[in-house]
Amino acid sequence: MPSNTVLPGSKALVIYLMSGPETPALAEAAVTGGADIVELGFPFSDPLADGPVIRRAAERALAQGMRTQACLDCLAQVRSRVGVPLIPMTYASLLEARGWERFDADARAAGATSLIVADLPAGEHPELKRVQLVAPTSTDERIRVAAEQTDGWLYLVTLTGTTGARGELSGALSGLAARARAVAGGVSLYAGFGISTPEHARAAADLTDGVVVGSRALEVAEDGPEALRAYVASLRAALDA
Repeated sequence: MPSNTVLPGSKALVIYLMSGPETPALAEAAVTGGADIVELGFPFSDPLADGPVIRRAAERALAQGMRTQACLDCLAQVRSRVGVPLIPMTYASLLEARGWERFDADARAAGATSLIVADLPAGEHPELKRVQLVAPTSTDERIRVAAEQTDGWLYLVTLTGTTGARGELSGALSGLAARARAVAGGVSLYAGFGISTPEHARAAADLTDGVVVGSRALEVAEDGPEALRAYVASLRAALDA
């Protein structure tokens, strides 16, 4: 399964969830609500790119015993319930500890479509097929290399800093999206970090090919699968409007 199975002309909706005992039901709810792709966080003790909501979710997951093997088991359970692409998102230390090739093979055997390794720059471990991230601080050359090496789509980090829901969409996205369009050779561009409302999603999708929603999805997920389904449906409706 490719890491991007969005129908031509539609905007992709990617929902991030942290791995945990409740995640399979939440992922199913997110897909029912209209998610095209589900990212599954594999928690790390020092997540440099993550804001307070995802940090707290990671701490809770670690307290529940969600180490790498448990996360892989969770991934397999999610795969048994949904048919959309599933993309573990984590940090290089977890891959290094398990072994780069072993982690990749085990993740794909459990149902992963691709990987996101937040702190692994393009050019390092090129044998590891993964979605690449670029930020407003990335040079045009860095964006070009990331686009050449990315797996399916390029993740545009809309702001400099950590993840987290914000009151308004980052003004840096338009410039980043324009630069990426110019050098990415037709690769799909999905925007993430700081997108939390249907209005944010629509505005970001006007500049890109899809959006990634993480922190706000985790907050809503605390109220259970039905709350998450309704929230994702509101994002889907905004993207389809």
